Amino acid sequence: MKSLQYLNKYFVKYKWHFLLGIVFTIVSNYFGVKMPIYVKESVDNLMGSTKITGIESAFWLSIKLGGIYILLSFLKGFFLFLMRQTIIIMSRLIEFDLKNEIFQQYQKLDLAFFKRNSTGDLMNRISEDVGLVRMYLGPGIMYTINLVILSSMIIYQMIQISGKLTFFVLLPLPIMSFLIYSVSTRINKMSKLVQQEQSLLSTIAQETFAGIRIIKAYNRDEETSTKFSTSSNEYQKRSMKLVLTNALFMPTMIFLIGISTLITIYLGGLMTYDKQISLGGIVAFIFFVNNLTWPFASVGWVTSIIQRAAASQNRINEFLKTKPEFENTNHEDFTFQGDIEFRNVSFTYPDTGIKALENVSFKIKKGDTLAIVGRTGSGKSTILQLLLRQYHCDSGEILIDRKNIQSINSDAFRDISGIVPQDVFLFSDTITNNLKFGSKEKNVSEQELIEVTKASHVYNNIIDFPDKFETILGERGVNLSGGQKQRISIARALLRKPQLLLLDDCLSAVDTETEDIILNNIHQNHHDRTTIVVSHRISTIRNANDIIVLNHGHVIEQGSHEELLAINGSYAEMHRKQLDKC
Repeated sequence: MKSLQYLNKYFVKYKWHFLLGIVFTIVSNYFGVKMPIYVKESVDNLMGSTKITGIESAFWLSIKLGGIYILLSFLKGFFLFLMRQTIIIMSRLIEFDLKNEIFQQYQKLDLAFFKRNSTGDLMNRISEDVGLVRMYLGPGIMYTINLVILSSMIIYQMIQISGKLTFFVLLPLPIMSFLIYSVSTRINKMSKLVQQEQSLLSTIAQETFAGIRIIKAYNRDEETSTKFSTSSNEYQKRSMKLVLTNALFMPTMIFLIGISTLITIYLGGLMTYDKQISLGGIVAFIFFVNNLTWPFASVGWVTSIIQRAAASQNRINEFLKTKPEFENTNHEDFTFQGDIEFRNVSFTYPDTGIKALENVSFKIKKGDTLAIVGRTGSGKSTILQLLLRQYHCDSGEILIDRKNIQSINSDAFRDISGIVPQDVFLFSDTITNNLKFGSKEKNVSEQELIEVTKASHVYNNIIDFPDKFETILGERGVNLSGGQKQRISIARALLRKPQLLLLDDCLSAVDTETEDIILNNIHQNHHDRTTIVVSHRISTIRNANDIIVLNHGHVIEQGSHEELLAINGSYAEMHRKQLDKC
């Protein structure tokens, strides 16, 4: 239950729903408990009360008591409805808030967090786990409150009729408590195993859907299905063990309640000989025991709900308590002057231990273009990730306008930046909305969309589509070619009108002629924009003001295109090889 204490703040937030739910539970059970009392009086009166003088009087007494019984049933049902409306609605409101809180937490966490956790597991915690927690907040809380209030009222009334019979009737309850205590730990352990397997199953499904083209291309349908079936069977196996535990638990509870009913009939019958209890009292006892059947039988079900909710909330808390490696603490206004400097920057990826950069230094002035070239794994993209504060450098300094990057407003810095990542991501939405995602302005004119798509040389492709800019893209832009996706991604970044433009090997899927057109369009009339270009292709970077060549995280050469060719080193060798391929 310790993990569920995190939810107490929501009970405070929705205290009026919670308190009204308790009030409605008390009122509903009050009328419910009064019903057996009237049955007792009815039976006692009909069995020989001096108030009854004949058949006619007995008939009208039955009508009267029957009407009162129906009225009490109606009142009980009405307040039961109100109880459910307040407590169940409260659980739905908390579910809504909790999902939003988890999503907001996901948004705050850094890139390293998402590299450590699979998408399927993240999705499972915000859907399946929150759903199980809601069952605790709704039915779990409701039936627990109902049990406490109803059992207290019924036991009080039972003692009023016969304390001795009450003692024997309630004798099986300690056994029930012992069983609940014994089984709860087992349910908790099994629930954790079920949730872990559910996360794995979600991950496999998500990866399968995302990589369906690769699976089809390599004809791995059967192997993928086998992998999913294995995980699915394991999930079923663990779930069935949990179901079996619950299935045995519930009948045991009902059996113990049944024993209480037998005790009531047997001992109550003996006690009537000594006039210790009336026949109406025995009937009322049977009603009371039956009324206790579901609340006490639900203990097992509620215990299971609470244990599974605790396991799920524990998994949720792991994420909610995770702190990002860095947070933006400066919220002052930020004006970018255009100067960037790396001073002896070194960085090692914390999860893999791979040293990506070592003593990297360079400067960029406002309006200049810096190009970064090197072999795969040389640390090119790492520079951009450090610049956007997705990671912190281990040593050295990154200066923005001569200020340490950790001291500036990171959110504002990202607002003036536009990045075209190496791994292009497009949403399952219209081309228009994918382009507008990059804009900081709410209202974007059609003319602006046309301008940026012409600049990225994708306008003619869009116009050829039947729905033009309103064409719906498949997941990750699956219905576009690689070059079209890259060019739409470039247009999205240009729509931001960024002061700092970061291009991370984003022209690899277009031909050199189209590449030249795009690069010329990007630099035309934007001489005050600072640009960093990462690429493997010399044709992409040859016009940059400054070029740095990376090898295993070290800057091995630096200069303009002509200067680097004159050195006749690694850059010149790359240039010759690419010319030979052409």
